[in-house]
Formats: sequence, structure tokens, C-alpha cells
Amino acid sequence: MTKSNKSLFGKPGTFYIYKSYGIHHCLNIVTDKENFASGVLIRSVFIPKKNERLASGPGLVTKTFNVDISFNSLEVLHNKSLWISPRESTLEEKDLIQTTRIGISKAKNIKWRWYLKNSRSVSKRIKGDRTPKFQ
Repeated sequence: MTKSNKSLFGKPGTFYIYKSYGIHHCLNIVTDKENFASGVLIRSVFIPKKNERLASGPGLVTKTFNVDISFNSLEVLHNKSLWISPRESTLEEKDLIQTTRIGISKAKNIKWRWYLKNSRSVSKRIKGDRTPKFQ
């Protein structure tokens, strides 16, 4: 644990924000349990009635929503700046693609990355999975 990643070891359901390559911020949600580093990186967000590529990568997500280090350690559900709302969903397992992670140097082969097959906002698709046509 370091000063910069301390919030990743914090309370589940909080944001962990870090700067990647000193250039752009990355938005993560802390998961699992306290004192155990576990989080989910938000790589892409679809925004209705906007260009589907607007937030199609971790840096673009934070740029689009003006996320910076000031969001670090905020609770996902109990703040007035950025939150994730529940949504009724009819997703099935066939709607998800599970693949290996990208942009890392260790544990590259672990399939800890998921995306919606029909999303046009995915930053990098697995080989053979084509970007869906406009609907």
C-alpha cells in the first residue's frame, strides 16, 4: 500500500482515482473488502444521444465527466458529483464478452475484462468481434 493507492484498499463502493502515465485520470470502483486491493476500472461509458466514442476509453471517461483526483475515496452512491444509478436490465450471459485485460504488463492472460457485445463504445474489441452497425 502506498499513499497514492491507499483508497484502493479502502471501503468497497468508493472511487479509486489515479493518474495513468501522468497524463489522464482513471476511474475505478473499489470492490471486495477493506485492506485488500480490489477494484474495477471503468473503461467506457455509453451516453445516449451523444457520439458513442465520446467516453470510449479510461482517459476519455474521466475527461467527459470531469473526473480528477478530487473524486478519490468518494462513495459511489452517496455524493453529489458522480454516481452510478441502478438500471433495470435484461442482459444475459450471451450479451457479454469476457476477454483478457489490456494496457498492463503483469497477468495479461487473466480474463478480467468484460464488455457488452452490442456496444459501439468499446475501446478495444477481441479479435474477430466486429463493432456493431448503427441501430
